Amino acid sequence: MNRIALILLAVITLAITSGCVNVKPWQREHLADYTMQPDRDPLGTAQAEHIWFSREEASGGSGVGGGGCGCN
Repeated sequence: MNRIALILLAVITLAITSGCVNVKPWQREHLADYTMQPDRDPLGTAQAEHIWFSREEASGGSGVGGGGCGCN
């Protein structure tokens, strides 16, 4: 039973730590690519905002912080 627990602990440890990676400076160019930007498509952004305010009966506020209570 002790051996199974040790193997299970090793597998869980490997699974948790395998997602950690250091990005090298020369690899960061891929993360800063134009296709990685969320607002790269102005038409798609406008369509998404139109769908949002059509469903939610509200518009704007996508770039403003704060809650709906008006206290900002």
